Amino acid sequence: MTSPVPASVVTHPLPTPKLITIAVLAMGGEGGGVLSDWIVDLAEHSGYFAQSTSVPGVAQRTGATIYYVEIFPKILAGDGQQPVLALMPVPGEVDIVIASELMEAGRAIQRGFVTPDRTTLVASTHRVYSMTERTAMADGRADSEVFEAAAQESAKRLVRADFAKLAEKAGSIISATLFGGLAGTGAMPFSREQFESAIRRGGKGIEPSLRAFAAGFDSANAGGIASPVPEIPIVDTRVGPALVEAAKRIKEEFPIESHEILFPSVRRLAEYQDVPYAEQFLDSLVPILEIERLHGGGNYILLRETARYLALWSSYEDAVRVADLKTRSKRFERVQRDSHADAAQLVEINEFLSPQPQELADLLPVRLGEWLMSSEGMKRFITRFTDGGKVVETSSITGFLVLYFVARLRFLRRGSLRFHVEHKRILEWLAAIRAIAGRDYATAVEIAECGQLIKGYAGTHALGTRNFDCILAVLPAIEEKPDAHEYVRRLRIAALADDTGKELSRAASAISQ
Repeated sequence: MTSPVPASVVTHPLPTPKLITIAVLAMGGEGGGVLSDWIVDLAEHSGYFAQSTSVPGVAQRTGATIYYVEIFPKILAGDGQQPVLALMPVPGEVDIVIASELMEAGRAIQRGFVTPDRTTLVASTHRVYSMTERTAMADGRADSEVFEAAAQESAKRLVRADFAKLAEKAGSIISATLFGGLAGTGAMPFSREQFESAIRRGGKGIEPSLRAFAAGFDSANAGGIASPVPEIPIVDTRVGPALVEAAKRIKEEFPIESHEILFPSVRRLAEYQDVPYAEQFLDSLVPILEIERLHGGGNYILLRETARYLALWSSYEDAVRVADLKTRSKRFERVQRDSHADAAQLVEINEFLSPQPQELADLLPVRLGEWLMSSEGMKRFITRFTDGGKVVETSSITGFLVLYFVARLRFLRRGSLRFHVEHKRILEWLAAIRAIAGRDYATAVEIAECGQLIKGYAGTHALGTRNFDCILAVLPAIEEKPDAHEYVRRLRIAALADDTGKELSRAASAISQ
C-alpha cells in the first residue's frame, strides 16, 4: 500500500516552464489587485519575470476590473535578456482565467479569453446581481445554469466552487480562496509552499488568508463543487410569544402545503406593523381557503399565491419601513462586516434620500395627504427643499435620530393616505379572485399572480400600479372566454416585459378589439 501524498505537495504534474498568461476578472472590493500581486510575487521569487497590468471598468454591480499577468522563466530568456510581455489578454491566448463571480466568468468567455484547447478556468459560482437584474419588473436574474454550462463547454479544465462562501467561513476575502483554487489546479509550476509563502510575504491578514487559501486548494483538488445539493425545504415554524396564537391557528386551520408561506408572512407583517395586522392577513385568506376546498385540486396553488403576494403587498415600502430597516443594529453590523473594518475602526454610513411630495403625503392622514397632492403650490414648496436629494449620516447621532423618529411613526400608518390607497386596491384584487374562482380556478390563480406587479417605490411602484389597474379594467371583457386564464397570463407577462407599459397597452388594446 502506497503512503499518502503530503497535503503540502501539489498532486498534479508540473507543466514544462514556459510563458504563462493569466487573466483575473474581479469586482471592486474583492481583492483582485491583491490576487494579482500574490501571483507576481510568487513568480518573481521562483525565478520568473513577471508583469501585471489592470484595466478598470464599470459594471452595474460595482467596478469590474481585468487584471492581466504574464510570467516567463528567466532560465529560458538567456543571459542579460528580458522578454517583451503583453499588457492585455488576447482572445485565444490565455492559459488561466480566474473569475471572482459567475457573471465575470461569462464575461471572460464572451470576450474569448476561455478556450477549450488551452484555458484552465477557476470560477466562483456565487452571484452578485447587476442593477438590471435587480430592477427588472419580474425576476430578471440571469440563469446561472447557462453560465455554468458555457464554462464547462468553453474551458479545457473548469474548477468551480462558491469561493465567496469558503472565504466567509475562513474569515477572509475571496481573493485568498481563488489563489488556493489556482494552486490546486496544478496549472502553474509551483508548489503549495511557494503559494503560501507569497501570502506570508504580503504581511497582512496572513492567518485568515492562509485558512481561506487552504479551503480553495482543497476544493480544487476535490474537482470543484459543481452545484449545491438541493435541500429539502424545512418550514421554520418558530414565532415569538406574541404570535403563538397565530401559529396555532395556521397549524389547525390551514393546510401544511401553505405553511412555508404563511409562517414567514405572519412574522413579516407583525414586524412591519403589529400582531393584529398579521391576524388580519390570516382572516383575509379564509375565503380563499374555502374556495380551495370546493374547487381546488388539492395542491392549494391559489391559496399559496394569494398569500405570497398579499403578504408582500401588505408590507409595502414607505418612509417608515425604509427608516426602520436603516436603523436596525443588524444593518450596522452587516455594513461593518462587509466593509472588512476591524473593531477599532470607525465606519461612516451616508444615506442618500430623495423624498418627494408623494412620499410625504403618503405618511399624512387621508384628507391632509389628498389636499397636499392637489395643491401645486405646496408640492413646489416641498420640492424646493428636497430637490436634488439629501444626505443623512446614519452613523452620526443627529442622522440616526432623524431616521429613528421616522421609523417610530408606524402607529400612524393605518390612518395614512398610502395605507388607505393600497388596501383599497388589495380588497379589489381579493374580490376579483373570489368572484371568478368558483367557475374558473385557473383564471383566479392568474389574477392572484398579478399581485407581483405591485412592488418597489417611486416610479417602479407607480408603473406597477398602473399596470395592475389596467389588467383589472379589461378583466370583464375576457373573464367569460373559455381560455380567460391565458389572456390574463399574457397581460401579466406583457406588464413585466418593459418599464414603460407599452407592451401591456398593446396587449390590452388587442384584447379589447
